Amino acid sequence: MLRVKAGEVDRMGLLFERYHRKLFHFLYHMLGRADASEDLVQNVFYRMLKYRHTYTGEGDFRAWMYHLARNVLADHVKKNRHATHHTNVADLAEKISGGRCADEGLQQEQEVATLHRALAQLSPENREVLVLSRFQELKYQEIAQVLNTTEGAVKVRVHRALNELRTVYLRIEN
Repeated sequence: MLRVKAGEVDRMGLLFERYHRKLFHFLYHMLGRADASEDLVQNVFYRMLKYRHTYTGEGDFRAWMYHLARNVLADHVKKNRHATHHTNVADLAEKISGGRCADEGLQQEQEVATLHRALAQLSPENREVLVLSRFQELKYQEIAQVLNTTEGAVKVRVHRALNELRTVYLRIEN
């Protein structure tokens, strides 16, 4: 990123290759919509280019990138506050026929779907800290930089969010 800041704008392609999937997964877990997440990834990289002068190189690059992603997400949520979201139910007919292996695959898919529904019911703050720590595998120190808080506060938030997720998941499952 320091090279991009210095004027080697063509290096953004390398950053895109390295990080676009991780950003997509972060945004997808926060929004639950693939189409919007793809658009927001593009917006994050646009902002990285636009605000490259703000990157100092002193902190972790990923923390700076996720900070921009959080801002893009917040802008999107504000802009689309009143839009309704409908989740399409996947067609499971192919998986129903096929025996035991298909049954196991279907069960695993249902568990993942339940987990995503439980995540969607968490507060945005709890969902965000879980996505950053468990799905994006950021270290607590990096999350603290992204959220502008202490590492200890992040640990407490992750613990509380996991407890809430467990409660919501079990409620949905039953």
